[in-house]
Amino acid sequence: MTKELLWLTLTVILTGLLWVPYILDRIVTRGLMGAMANPSRNDTPQSAWAQRLYFAHTNAVENLVIFAALVLILDAEGRSTAATVTACAVYFWARLAHVIIYALGIPVIRTLAFAVGFAAQATLVLAIFGKA
Repeated sequence: MTKELLWLTLTVILTGLLWVPYILDRIVTRGLMGAMANPSRNDTPQSAWAQRLYFAHTNAVENLVIFAALVLILDAEGRSTAATVTACAVYFWARLAHVIIYALGIPVIRTLAFAVGFAAQATLVLAIFGKA
């Protein structure tokens, strides 16, 4: 397994686990049966941090599609450089930071963490075209 694929795997695991804390909050705020019921406008609102984590998870899923495609294209082309490995590692840590910062409700730093992840994706795009 290449280092890029390792970072992709770690990112997939992270993204796959992000739902757990906000579902636990849903169980605490609505009870087990309430958490398993169909959503309703009358549901007890979840904690603010859990609502933000839900949105961070959605954003992580949306961006995972792009990141995964880029890593898989690089892998199919057999391209692996120090820049691509670093970009994949940076992407993982930026996404982890984004989720934590988003859940904590820190707006400006959240956007910066997102931008760092986007820059890592841009580095992978450049590498696909032989520019990084």
